[in-house]
Amino acid sequence: MILAADSRPHYFDALLRQAAAQPPLPTAVAYPCEDHALAAVAAAAHARLIAPILVGPLATIRALADAAAIDLAGCRLHEAGDAASAAAAAVALVEGGEAVLLMKGSLHTDTLLHAVLAPGSSLRTARRLSHVYVMDVPNYPRPLLVTDAAINIAPTLMEKRDIVQNAIELAHVLGIVQPRVALLSAVETVNPDIPSTIDAAALAKMGDRRQITGALLDGPLAFDNAVSSAAAAEKGIISAVAGQANILVVPT
Repeated sequence: MILAADSRPHYFDALLRQAAAQPPLPTAVAYPCEDHALAAVAAAAHARLIAPILVGPLATIRALADAAAIDLAGCRLHEAGDAASAAAAAVALVEGGEAVLLMKGSLHTDTLLHAVLAPGSSLRTARRLSHVYVMDVPNYPRPLLVTDAAINIAPTLMEKRDIVQNAIELAHVLGIVQPRVALLSAVETVNPDIPSTIDAAALAKMGDRRQITGALLDGPLAFDNAVSSAAAAEKGIISAVAGQANILVVPT
């Protein structure tokens, strides 16, 4: 098979240009103790996106940088003996205002989140913490956000409400003025035997009642009719979201 070159405008290119026009943000990088983690930090610093603060065992970090020929010039270094200590120290740097972003290095996600969500942490908010993938997908004419695919295992309806609102507000920051939110399930009709269809319908009504704001919501939608206008038309779905979603909200 021969694939034609992708000649469409790349969403991330424009986003990176906008970000690079701003001052680099002081960023606490928790435990960057593998060469690919250090390389990612170096690439982000070179693109003027971040001003890194590397938090971890400094002898290990320097040795990795030397072995991989990664230049640490411009990186601030902060000693922390192990992954848990590095996570706690990185969070403390953000809490103290020395950093404004927290970046995961090569530690496990649960180790980092344990520090973020520790009792008394100022990074905790009243809203549920959630994860969003931001993707630039070939042959899809808009950026696509997928949530939550990493943190919440079986969220309740009200936790899903937070997950949706978090994704909407991220979309606004990324320049998507009125994102279209597809609330996914296995099918696009309400079925009491499939609880995720009930949740999707309730979340869509929350959008109508302004319990969720800043976006157009519809659901339940199956994945195909959320991203394909042809699939939506085949099912007879009339919707401002179906076939043109910006945000996909998965049920679990």
